[in-house]
Amino acid sequence: MYRGCCVRHLYSSVIDSWGTKVEFSLLAYLWFLIMLASMALLTRDRLGLYLVPPFFATLSILHFLPDVAIAQPYAVVIGSVVGASVGTLVTRFGHGPVVAALGAALAFIVIHLLRAYHPPGVALALYPALLHTPWVFVVLPFTVLAVGSAAFFSQLSPHWPSYPLPLRKRAPSQHSNLE
Repeated sequence: MYRGCCVRHLYSSVIDSWGTKVEFSLLAYLWFLIMLASMALLTRDRLGLYLVPPFFATLSILHFLPDVAIAQPYAVVIGSVVGASVGTLVTRFGHGPVVAALGAALAFIVIHLLRAYHPPGVALALYPALLHTPWVFVVLPFTVLAVGSAAFFSQLSPHWPSYPLPLRKRAPSQHSNLE
């Protein structure tokens, strides 16, 4: 009996401390549905269904984590497009799981160097080598539409999270030649 009480207490502590506490509105449900429908229109083939996981991850990040760096417009658009581009580029050397893994690793490095890290962008690098299809032409319009619509709804609805973060002004550099 005592052991069960401690396990329940531990479980509730874990849920209270580490569990997600998000609010999901009808507007958010509609946005997810419209965005996934737009993705279906952009792909126009059944292979586009494979893009649902990284695109749904992007939408989730935009809605539930709008104030983190990986959700900001630069990271979402550049990270996703570069990931898909690197994945498409490595298919010039072959296809299959090994090439896909190489593409994802290379995309991770390039996206990191560009300071545009967006986890679904790394995932998008896998798809061209696994499915023999370049996705760059779907990724760019989708990510621009996702970022733009999230910013639009942020301004339109008080129930939508604030997005994107405002740009910070850079402090003058100590090594500036303009002084």
